[in-house]
Amino acid sequence: MKLMRIGDAGSERPVVRVDDDTYADVADLEELFFAAPQEFRQAVEARIAAGQVHRFAGERVGAPIRRPHQILCIGLNYRDHAAETGQAVPAEPILFTKPPNTLVGPYDHVRQPRGSTKLDWEVELGVVIGRRASYLDDRDAARDAIAGYVVCNDVSERAFQIERGGQWSKGKSAETFNPAGPWLVTPDEIPDVSALGMWLDVNGVRRQTGNTATMVFDPYEIVRYLSQFLVLEPGDLINTGTPPGVGMGFDPQVWLRPGDVIELGIDGLGSQRQHVVPAR
Repeated sequence: MKLMRIGDAGSERPVVRVDDDTYADVADLEELFFAAPQEFRQAVEARIAAGQVHRFAGERVGAPIRRPHQILCIGLNYRDHAAETGQAVPAEPILFTKPPNTLVGPYDHVRQPRGSTKLDWEVELGVVIGRRASYLDDRDAARDAIAGYVVCNDVSERAFQIERGGQWSKGKSAETFNPAGPWLVTPDEIPDVSALGMWLDVNGVRRQTGNTATMVFDPYEIVRYLSQFLVLEPGDLINTGTPPGVGMGFDPQVWLRPGDVIELGIDGLGSQRQHVVPAR
């Protein structure tokens, strides 16, 4: 099942994608998605079987979840990405956060922040939490706490992140820095979350090619681990790290500029496209 939110920013409505052309409106069922997922699925399947579907008509596609309680991020979580940055593979997941208001749709603009000189890209697998969870016992419990997966672009400003001291979050938190979508895909549609191809292009040039197989910590271990330190809430988003090919890793380094076009995707989860626009 693929959950989407379509409509103008701030007034999106939830729908379930049936195919490229049609969707089922689920605005009246939205609360069930997290509270009673099986009931939600049965109601949606009955609606589709009854022909209660609509055709897409060029509506804006927003992030597939409402603004989450928190966005959690894992750094240096791909062995080959750690290698390109010259840093050691971490012994435990590296955690940082992004403000929930960084979340935007998959085709919305990415805005360069004021003073930015090193704007970078990161295709990432996003994990959406399905139920309140803390102190999960094992990977099976973590698997059961996941509502689905989504493509994310963990946009970063490397000068703010690395050269200005303090927390990484300073380089991760500007407006528009977390495009997500186009849809949330439920786990039953993903045969193996540890074997997903990933890619990202800038201006038509392939920059990132990777696979979740090279993750240091897979999604189940990440969810289990994080639950030992904080309470995960339904709708929380976890960005699980990026494969090699970020702008910071090139020699010479490559940075995004206004006018650039970013395209990215993950097997089975769809693709995104963003234009970079100047600071306000």
